[in-house]
Amino acid sequence: MNYGPNPNSIYPNPNIKSLCYIKNVVKNPNIIIGDYTYYDDVNNPEDFERHVTHHYEFIGDKLIIGKFCAIGKGIEFIMNGANHRMNSVTTYPFNIMENGWEISTPSLCDLPIKGDTVIGNDVWFGQNVTVMPGIHIGDGCIIGANTTVAKDIPPYSVAAGNPCRVIRKRFDDKMIEFLLKLKWWNWSPEKILKNLDVLCSHDIEKIKELDKN
Repeated sequence: MNYGPNPNSIYPNPNIKSLCYIKNVVKNPNIIIGDYTYYDDVNNPEDFERHVTHHYEFIGDKLIIGKFCAIGKGIEFIMNGANHRMNSVTTYPFNIMENGWEISTPSLCDLPIKGDTVIGNDVWFGQNVTVMPGIHIGDGCIIGANTTVAKDIPPYSVAAGNPCRVIRKRFDDKMIEFLLKLKWWNWSPEKILKNLDVLCSHDIEKIKELDKN
């Protein structure tokens, strides 16, 4: 018996070649993707890594994306390599121009390194979203199209705009606490299939019964 698509396949639906399970195509060890997370783009979705920019090995920052995330086309994760010195007279990167200017090469402690970019589980990104370095986006968030995310977004929030702001919570605090404890994305494929109708339901009372199954 099948319990959903194979999480180790590149295309979970062979009839939809725009939708790719990116865990299975990313080669950079500093990009960590959970099972079932997909990128949707008619223009080569397997080339997801080109949407992770300024990601340099010598900095060592990671992009971590959880399970069951849905990522719309045009996403850009800007990593810490895009940052310039901000505490000096000029922000101009003389050091990358050579011919003597490389003597101004900054140390990592001179750069505004903001740490890893961490995306939770079950996060939905609309099209053309930009995520700035070091941002944390919680489980269950919805990020609207054409949004620039420059601040952390708490779990189960709907956020949009430029600059991005939280528009509302998806559920009340008690329900969010319950879902964060439930962590359905860690269930076995068999358990997910068994409870699929409830996971896709808006019936709160049914959802509250999930942890008993």
